[in-house]
Amino acid sequence: MTDSYLRSLGFTTTDDSQGAQRPAFAQAWRYQHDSLANDGSRLFIEHPLGIDACRLSLLAAPLATQDIAATVNLHDRPGLEAAIQAFFTAHGGVGVAAPRAVPNVFRPFRRKL
Repeated sequence: MTDSYLRSLGFTTTDDSQGAQRPAFAQAWRYQHDSLANDGSRLFIEHPLGIDACRLSLLAAPLATQDIAATVNLHDRPGLEAAIQAFFTAHGGVGVAAPRAVPNVFRPFRRKL
């Protein structure tokens, strides 16, 4: 999966801050869907470090199993699209535009010159 493919499905990255030093795309990434579900649920997609799968979840960084909506092989585009559709169907359909996730930008170890 690529950035342009995920954006074509309606996802945007959760960290668009200028100068953000993100790991390489193949190592770790997290996106949020542009729309909320009708019940107010958010949909995030995440590729955990070094795992050949991505997971759809209700939280930006899910820790509990119940927060994960689906796990899909990293190269299974039809499976991903079906999982996205299943998520929105289970939550009442596609609703209004989602507010942007605000990243934590507190980095005490970095100096501004």
